[in-house]
Amino acid sequence: MAIVSDTLEYLDGDVLLEAFVAYDNAFTRRRPAVLINHTWAGRDNFVADKAKKIAALGYVGFAVDMYGKGVLGSGPEENAKLMQPFIDDRAMLQQRMKAALAAAKQLSWVDASQCAAIGFCFGGLCVLDLARTGSDLQGVVSFHGLLGAPGNTDGNVVKAKVLVLHGHDDPMVSVEQVIAFEQEMTRAGADWQLHCYGNTMHAFTNPLANDPKFGTVYQPDADRRSWQAMQNFLNELFI
Repeated sequence: MAIVSDTLEYLDGDVLLEAFVAYDNAFTRRRPAVLINHTWAGRDNFVADKAKKIAALGYVGFAVDMYGKGVLGSGPEENAKLMQPFIDDRAMLQQRMKAALAAAKQLSWVDASQCAAIGFCFGGLCVLDLARTGSDLQGVVSFHGLLGAPGNTDGNVVKAKVLVLHGHDDPMVSVEQVIAFEQEMTRAGADWQLHCYGNTMHAFTNPLANDPKFGTVYQPDADRRSWQAMQNFLNELFI
């Protein structure tokens, strides 16, 4: 077994994007693809590492690029500037996600009928929006993701199964937003789950997160439990 990884250029319209792709070359058959969506910082080493871990589980890991080839934020102020246009224009966000899904499905190692997406923080919102569009994929997983509805998907049927992994003390997602999300998913006919981790803030999967005033703190138990929950979810999707 050897995990092979490389970058892959793809397009959303005239925007050049660059994914990070990883897979286990011991597998000769086509296998499911799992998109991995980055935080507001951009497609960095955090999601590249997740892509390799996904590959070790027997899938193709496809770390999505939302901002453009080589574009990374250098800190909170720049990260916010990169993310905000997508928060303001959710149709643009959704189209960028559809481009990534289409690119992943075209890979020669991928079974295009077996795809899922996971995302962290801003990336959690991205994968939920992909599901909200009714796109053809088996499931999505949001790790400490933003939950607010986009406003342009009302009435859509959510075909993908949905797993939300949420910190109870996340200051960026209120209890009211959690309830609204549950109601939204129920109206959309989704097969949804929400796991809420006590004494857990935003960014609980990131070992570098250590800013209680900002609300971002690593929580190793929630990190471990949420990753296991994701594995169980993917196993169910791809049985």
